Amino acid sequence: MNKAFTRERDGEDDDEDGAAAVPPLPAGGKNYITPQGYARLRAELLTLIDDERPKVVEAVHWAAKNGDRSENGDYLYGKKRLREIDRRIRFLTKRLEIAEVTDPSLHHGGEQVFFGARVTYADDEGDERTITIKGIDEADNQQGEVSWISPIARTLLRARVGDVLQLPTPAGVREIEVMDVSYPAPGAG
Repeated sequence: MNKAFTRERDGEDDDEDGAAAVPPLPAGGKNYITPQGYARLRAELLTLIDDERPKVVEAVHWAAKNGDRSENGDYLYGKKRLREIDRRIRFLTKRLEIAEVTDPSLHHGGEQVFFGARVTYADDEGDERTITIKGIDEADNQQGEVSWISPIARTLLRARVGDVLQLPTPAGVREIEVMDVSYPAPGAG
């Protein structure tokens, strides 16, 4: 059969479940997430299901009635957008099903680093940085948040204020000292 008449699989070059930007969970690991992160992902899922998907389905239905679908941009774009939405819905559903909601405020007042901690540390050059350890699906580097599976978080977990730790980096091992650890107050969103 001529290649021109074979049907390509929808989204053939797309990543499965649209998870390209999110690292996979470690083998046997948990999908830790804060209550706020869980609520944000759940809200996104509900918006996709209740608002965005029905609007795109309606647009595709309208475009399909307009004749030749092979050259109908509204139809082609709508079908592509529908695949993207469905892929994101599948991804969010899977991640929320296995999410282990962990409230960092339970450690409020503690000096040991656990999931959800806001940690200030100084490196061997005296530069101070502050990060918050969050879940894989909610960490935002632009906000100073790192995933609990990142090298810096793995190094800091279980440490206490004053501990000097060895942080492996591509440029070699660096020493860091934990300067401060804080958690959100109970009831603080």
